[in-house]
Amino acid sequence: MTSHQTTQTMKPATAAKKLGVYLEATPAEFQEGVVSRTELNALQADPPQWLQDLRRTGPHPRPVVAAKLGISIAGLARGGVTEALTTEQIDALKQDNPEWLQKERATQAEVRKESVRIKEKHEKDRAKSAQQADEPRGPRS
Repeated sequence: MTSHQTTQTMKPATAAKKLGVYLEATPAEFQEGVVSRTELNALQADPPQWLQDLRRTGPHPRPVVAAKLGISIAGLARGGVTEALTTEQIDALKQDNPEWLQKERATQAEVRKESVRIKEKHEKDRAKSAQQADEPRGPRS
């Protein structure tokens, strides 16, 4: 009995997401085909010029835009940014530093600070529980 391994493929939208690029800006042959896991790995390991250019200048998908601005995707929406942006547009937004962007960055900083606080609290609680588990218990009656 021989086992045949089927090639794992994904839709172009999934591959674009994994590559961190805006699907509509990719070449037509990428958008119209399917991408195998092997092809995706090859694109990640040795990106062709079109992929290098997209990563450098955009347009970038919303998760990348949000990361470059230091805010959440929801913060982008609250700021009225619903489309993909180029690196040049992102840099212009950073330069202009509108009030909504300042507010969203402050919100994101608070979220990160709170996440760190919660993580440290959980670690402290785990350490305390582990210490209590290691302590010898008195004789049972």
